[in-house]
Amino acid sequence: MSVQQMPKMTPQQYEVMTGGGAEAGELARRGLSRRQVLRRAVGGVLGLLGLEVAGGTLAMLYPNLAGQFGADIVVGKRSDFPAALPKQFILGTAGVFYVQQARAYIIHLAKDTPFLLKGVNLSNQLDSEWWVQDTDGSYWIALYQKCVHLGCKVPYRDDCDSFKCPCHGSHYNVDGEYLDGPAPRSLDRFKLVIGSDGSITVKTGTLNQHVQRPDSSTRIIPPPSIPCSAT
Repeated sequence: MSVQQMPKMTPQQYEVMTGGGAEAGELARRGLSRRQVLRRAVGGVLGLLGLEVAGGTLAMLYPNLAGQFGADIVVGKRSDFPAALPKQFILGTAGVFYVQQARAYIIHLAKDTPFLLKGVNLSNQLDSEWWVQDTDGSYWIALYQKCVHLGCKVPYRDDCDSFKCPCHGSHYNVDGEYLDGPAPRSLDRFKLVIGSDGSITVKTGTLNQHVQRPDSSTRIIPPPSIPCSAT
């Protein structure tokens, strides 16, 4: 290769490549030969190539989840989920609705729902439990279907005005708050978004697993007065 064809390089690069200069001295001080440096450089390039190949493979194995569980799912319109007071909940008709695609219960509480908390305490608790207040004053929640004890699907019981796990008896209020049983905390919930067009979207890739068992300072909804048997 002629001088004119030689690729341009900085003086420092030239010294390292030819074995002289301060850089070569530093490499020698560290106990690194030019061969070792080149091996490391080649290894780094191969590592980057490997990451690119792995990324492409994962993209093929796990395609876009749009519309599937783990993604944002539009579950319907406001009108598909009529609001109700807790004592008036009827599964699939008023207040509580199950959406298989999102593996979630859509809870829609009427604006005049009685709360145990007031003012800032209520606002803070609603925010921490991912309640969404609509423009008409009603409230929405998207509850994950799984019991937080051992993962059984928890049905809503019209005869109990609450959720009751058939596996080990964990019991939850209409808003997913813990009532009794072996569950360590309240039901997990997804983010719910109300669109400008009135659509209801459940973000099934975003899960709140930090709603603890409520006490007198954190419980939002009064427990149901109806006893709930195991079956």
